[in-house]
Amino acid sequence: MCGGVYYSVNDQDVRVYFPNPKACLPVRTRTGAVDLLSWGRRHDQAGKLPLGGWARLDTIYAGRWDRWFPVPVKLSVKSFMEKDFEGHSHWYDLTRGQWIQGLVARDRHERRVYVVTVEPELPDMIHDRWPRILSG
Repeated sequence: MCGGVYYSVNDQDVRVYFPNPKACLPVRTRTGAVDLLSWGRRHDQAGKLPLGGWARLDTIYAGRWDRWFPVPVKLSVKSFMEKDFEGHSHWYDLTRGQWIQGLVARDRHERRVYVVTVEPELPDMIHDRWPRILSG
C-alpha cells in the first residue's frame, strides 16, 4: 500500500517512509511546480482528517471522502516501496510519464495528501493493495 517513496525536489533526492511524522509527498501543481504536503495523519498528530496515509479508490467513489473536499493530484515520485505479506520491502520504479494518484483532503486550515490505492489487477500479487499508477 505504498509505505515509502523516493523523489527529487529542488535537486535533492528524498527517501521518506509513512511512519515518519514529518513525511511529505511531492504534489505537482497545475503550473508544473511541486508542493510538498504532509502525507496523511498518524494517531499522535492533531487534526480532524482521516488517520492513515491512503485512500481506497472504492471509498472515494462511494463518497466517503466528500466531507473533506477531495482533490485528485499527481504525486511525482521516482519509486515507491511496498511490503509483502511476510514484511519484506520491495521497491518499484515508475517510468517517465507515470505518476501515483494522490488525494488532497482539507478541513478548515488542515490539508494533507493521501495515496490513492486499488486492489491489484493480478490475483497472485504479493500485495493486497497497490497505489493507483497513471500515465499520460
